[in-house]
Amino acid sequence: MNRSTRFKFKKWMAAGVGLLVGTTAFGTERMVLDMVHHNPGEKPYDSAYVDPAVIKEMGYNGKVYFLFESPALAINWESVDPDILPKGSEERVWVDAKAAQIRKMHAACAAQDIDIYAMSDLVLFPKRLIEKYGIEETFGDPKNPQVQKLLRAQINEMFDQFPDFDGLVVRIGETYLQDAPYHQGHIQDKTDAQATIIPLMQLLREEICVKRDKKLIFRTWRAFDNNAPRYQAVSDAVKPHPNLVISIKHCEGDFFRTKPYSRCIGMGRHPQIIEVQCAREYEGKGAYPNYVANGVIEGFEEHAGMKEEINSLRSFYEKSPGLFAGVWTWSRGGGWAGPYVKNEMWCDLNAWVMAQWALDPSQSEEAVFNRYAMERLKLNGEDVATFRKLCLLSADAVINGRYSERGGIQYTWTRDQGISWPSTITDAAKQQRNLKKKDEAIAQWEEIVSLAKSIQWADESTREHAIGSACYGLRLYEIYRSIIYLADAEAHQNQSGIQQWIQAYDEAWAAYKQLPEQYPSVASLYTQDYTRGIKSPADQNVDRLRND
Repeated sequence: MNRSTRFKFKKWMAAGVGLLVGTTAFGTERMVLDMVHHNPGEKPYDSAYVDPAVIKEMGYNGKVYFLFESPALAINWESVDPDILPKGSEERVWVDAKAAQIRKMHAACAAQDIDIYAMSDLVLFPKRLIEKYGIEETFGDPKNPQVQKLLRAQINEMFDQFPDFDGLVVRIGETYLQDAPYHQGHIQDKTDAQATIIPLMQLLREEICVKRDKKLIFRTWRAFDNNAPRYQAVSDAVKPHPNLVISIKHCEGDFFRTKPYSRCIGMGRHPQIIEVQCAREYEGKGAYPNYVANGVIEGFEEHAGMKEEINSLRSFYEKSPGLFAGVWTWSRGGGWAGPYVKNEMWCDLNAWVMAQWALDPSQSEEAVFNRYAMERLKLNGEDVATFRKLCLLSADAVINGRYSERGGIQYTWTRDQGISWPSTITDAAKQQRNLKKKDEAIAQWEEIVSLAKSIQWADESTREHAIGSACYGLRLYEIYRSIIYLADAEAHQNQSGIQQWIQAYDEAWAAYKQLPEQYPSVASLYTQDYTRGIKSPADQNVDRLRND
């Protein structure tokens, strides 16, 4: 049975027996997908999860290839016009090499019998095409008849030239071109349901789902992910199809703690696949313990008081099982630059638990977690319970040490490998609670280190990394605490406090920088001069106070 026949057979079998564990209301198999989100413009990650055999063994039934691994960049456009990418041209050589790379990737997936998806920015065309057809001002308008014609031709070429891939993941909220030197991307009015989202989704539904019986996963990110009326308008306007799935992050906006749980989850009439970042870009990227699978599945503490009935994947599955299309994890990546991990232990924990739970959501998260501890880490007896305590404590330490009450510290005050100057909370009582939480976080990180040292790990390398990464968290969050206290001291013109916390800041950085010598497997370190997305680097502000 070839892959295409297998896909149709699974849908027929599921439809014949009704709604089962592992299927949606449309009778299709629940999707459990993974993607490695490489840093745009950089060398791709050296990650185990690039290998389809690795993720299949973890429980995944499909792989999403990243933006710059998409057939959208690798088609030759010959069915439209052979002069768009003429043979022998610099652009055509690049496109043909990209096509060869992608075919090799697809063959690796096909060998493991898992589904193949590609994420693509739209609208995205070769620069020569845009110039030749004189559509510089209109190519981002999906209502434009010429653009629609070219989009249909693009889809035709993608599926004809790459017949192995099972579906397209569409992104319109952003456009990355760092690794696409010969293409140009843009979309007009990306948040306008009537002008952009609905006509584009209808076109893609017709071309991909209906004509080709392939999957379309349409991402809501930065288009209609945090606006319930807009989401409902899109859902009402676009007719459902068994192959049409909407992708949405489990929280509104980006992957931050304290952000509201997505109010669009469970809405409308289209199945939804939930995006989960396993190595969160604003929380260390896997450099230290940060167990989020429990919160995603069973509910984070900050969502417990929501009025909405759905505030976790558990409640989504229980209240709207037919709309729960599955889980899409980013095992690695998101954001920019580092930290760069050498050991994927903490990424692996989140990804494995999410994948295994999604295969059968009737399981408790704790049962899946315990299996991970025993099967993947080879822990026994009390060490399983100790490891769980460590992991749950890491979630508390992260929210206490990095965040504040909603509306307090700016979410992006620290991200990727950088730290900026945090805002201070003007409400005195809230600010005191904020400072107290930073002290609590340090006590929690100290306990995490102690727990890591107490576990009988299966081998020395795992032990060294578990302890080293826990120390990484402790020492980084000591830096965080010193900065937040220092910003508070400056706001209150407390000169003795400024001097006290400058000293604490210097000592925290000195201890942090010793980590690679003590624990060689730890991730690369945060840097004091990182500026991407950082408006006011903390170190510059400390030097300013140091010299005042």
